[in-house]
Amino acid sequence: MIYTLSTAYREFLLSRPRISLFLSILLLGFFSYHAKDFRLDASADSLLLEGDKDLKLFREVSRRYRTSPLLVVTFTPANDVFSDDALNRLKAMRDELGAVESVDSLMTILDVPLLKSSDVPLSEMTTNPQTLEKADVDRQRARDELLNSPVYKDLIISADGRTTALLMNLKEDASFVDMQQRRDMLLEKRRGGQLGDAEREALPGLLAAYEKSREAQNDRWHDDIARIRSIIDRYRQFGTLHLGGVPMITDDMVTFVKNDLVTFGFGVILFLVIVLAVIFRQPRWVVMPLLGCFYAGLVMIGMLGLVGWKVTVISSNFLSLMFIITISMNIHLAVRYRQLCRDHPEASHADVVATTVRKMVWPCLYTALTTIIGFSSLVFSDIKPVIDFGWMMSIGLLVAFVTSFTLFPAVIVLLDKSHGEEIRRRKYRFTAALAEVSVRHGNKVLAAALLLVLVSAAGISKLEVENSFINYFSKKTEIYQGMKLIDDQLGGTTPLDILLDLDEERIFAEDEEETKQNGPDGETEKEWEEPLDPAYWFTPFKIERIKQVHDYLDGLPEVGKVLSFASVIRVAEDLNEGKEFDSLQLSILYKRVPDDIKAELIDPFISVQNNEARIRLRILDSREDLRRKELLERIENDLRNHLELSDKDVTVAGLLVLYNNMLQSLYSSQISTIGVVLLGIGIMFLVLFRSVSLSLIGIVPNILAAATVLGMMGLLGIPLDMMTITVAAITIGIAVDNSIHYIYRFREEFAQNGDYLETLRICHSNIGRAVLYTSTTIIFGFSILVLSNFFPTVYFGLLTALAMFIALLAALTLLPKLILVFKPF
Repeated sequence: MIYTLSTAYREFLLSRPRISLFLSILLLGFFSYHAKDFRLDASADSLLLEGDKDLKLFREVSRRYRTSPLLVVTFTPANDVFSDDALNRLKAMRDELGAVESVDSLMTILDVPLLKSSDVPLSEMTTNPQTLEKADVDRQRARDELLNSPVYKDLIISADGRTTALLMNLKEDASFVDMQQRRDMLLEKRRGGQLGDAEREALPGLLAAYEKSREAQNDRWHDDIARIRSIIDRYRQFGTLHLGGVPMITDDMVTFVKNDLVTFGFGVILFLVIVLAVIFRQPRWVVMPLLGCFYAGLVMIGMLGLVGWKVTVISSNFLSLMFIITISMNIHLAVRYRQLCRDHPEASHADVVATTVRKMVWPCLYTALTTIIGFSSLVFSDIKPVIDFGWMMSIGLLVAFVTSFTLFPAVIVLLDKSHGEEIRRRKYRFTAALAEVSVRHGNKVLAAALLLVLVSAAGISKLEVENSFINYFSKKTEIYQGMKLIDDQLGGTTPLDILLDLDEERIFAEDEEETKQNGPDGETEKEWEEPLDPAYWFTPFKIERIKQVHDYLDGLPEVGKVLSFASVIRVAEDLNEGKEFDSLQLSILYKRVPDDIKAELIDPFISVQNNEARIRLRILDSREDLRRKELLERIENDLRNHLELSDKDVTVAGLLVLYNNMLQSLYSSQISTIGVVLLGIGIMFLVLFRSVSLSLIGIVPNILAAATVLGMMGLLGIPLDMMTITVAAITIGIAVDNSIHYIYRFREEFAQNGDYLETLRICHSNIGRAVLYTSTTIIFGFSILVLSNFFPTVYFGLLTALAMFIALLAALTLLPKLILVFKPF
């Protein structure tokens, strides 16, 4: 069958290259058309794993308390915040921002009710609320009230009174929210194998409608965020302004992905042109590989558009990686073709091309498969964008391989062979020097490798996963500047929800049962039977429990702003001369509060229907000593042990939980991906070389490179993140290509002369050069990722480039020395 395929390949592609190129152009046209459907995605959905129970809880809480997406504009005026000039600028900016279509509601220091800043009686404030815009309000009293308010301090004004914030809740399409809820329900039922026939048929249409609706909403927000920015820009002359919030971060991340795609693509191409020109010094060997790059890249973009597969910030470098890998295969083909032209000048051009393909197809196929194993191992990660990146690059590698062995031979066979005949032997001192290092200083190479392993092991033991989301971005980006200011001045950035179950009937019943078991001391009677009227839900017992938890959380050094119903009650108690309210007073107070005030100050924190109170806090994400997992565990343990709350009483939810889940999964993901890639590559080596010793020899240099980089990360304190966990698996998957090509050629040359030392020097002069060329292009290609504004991508590029450099040295020193020691042939 292999013979038949080989014959068909030569008869069709090499004998009829014009027809082959015509069909390739038609295929390119088809995928180029679908490239218009290529999409980017930087939404929260793209960074989460569907089916996560904490994600389900987070969405349930958001729906229950009607949490809207929030944008924050921070304003640090040149003058005093409470001066006429600053307040007038703030008012004008508020009015302009409030007119933006997507803005549903807006809160500033100008809008919040002030209860102690005027002489208006409290009884009149329900009909005549006092705000900073009212003439009766005293500015100094308003400043004192806001800066000491349990609700507004660190929310809309900083503790030092120099920075204020405009909080904008964005409109969400109600049909979109309903669609998301139904989608989540059906996806959960599908995971549990509980979908009915009708639901199974409806799901694809629902998913398509959901994506369309989400894109429409994101486009609307994108346009309105651009308008908000243009409004803010007009006020920058009056102070320092920053825009923050998840919708803005998501929108900017899409811009980052677009910029990275363009920057990486053109940057890699520029570097590759320079490298290819230096290596080959002939135009055809610059143009040919680049032609393959453009072809493979455009086909892959069209393929992604055709199937509706969106690129995220993690997979934004797929195009540059495809360029690098396609270039590598083309370089191997070019080097072998040139060598055959030089060694067999009498052979026909078609025979030289056919021999090139025949001798290179198997090592290139196996290197492609091992690299695919490296990338496909990422699907065993627990992180959705990493999984998508693994699948995307696995498919991209197949496209690169097919492109290299169809387009390259078809084009080269149409060209004149004279370029090959003009090739002259040149001595490559670098590879020759490495050959002599292996021969004369091989024991030192082994000792250095062993020392590197020990140092790497020490570094790996120090690897951490704790990293700040703020520090993912360059300090010059608005994402960093806005988040940093909010973190430092306005109560923190990363939200966390503590949900308290306040079902008194259950709580008292459990207390009574515990009292019966532990004795009569401290027995508590149930004092109140819950009526149907929500006004009677509020009892001193519930308020006291909320206060206890609120005060505990507010005392944690890692916690910034804490908001709960306790904040609102303390404002009321302050007006009541510090006296606490009984049940009757609470019910009266609840009934007298206007509906719009209830919507702002009560509904976000109390769910009467669910017997639940919600405490919202924000974590100071930029604290260097922040340990998220330890903080969450400490909160849960303290609430249960010190405040004597049971597991049923407390639920922890929010973005911090989801982010921590992602961080903690990095360790297991790192282990699983490396384990899978080592197993897969080991099997591939056994199939290719049919030798256990050769398989072990071949994989050692690549494990050394991956381990060295991981160890260096540990020693330098660089934490694992969504990008850097892929470095080890990808390094092994790509760098193992060097071992395969070297061993494959060593076996071929050794069969002709039977001398290990002579074979080693021959291999360094031919395949060693190809390995040097491809590794150089890969190193340069990955280095271009330093131009990203997303630091995980920068680290990914630098660390992978370093790993490839180590793998190059190991492949041309350690690998040949191991062959000399074990003599596996």
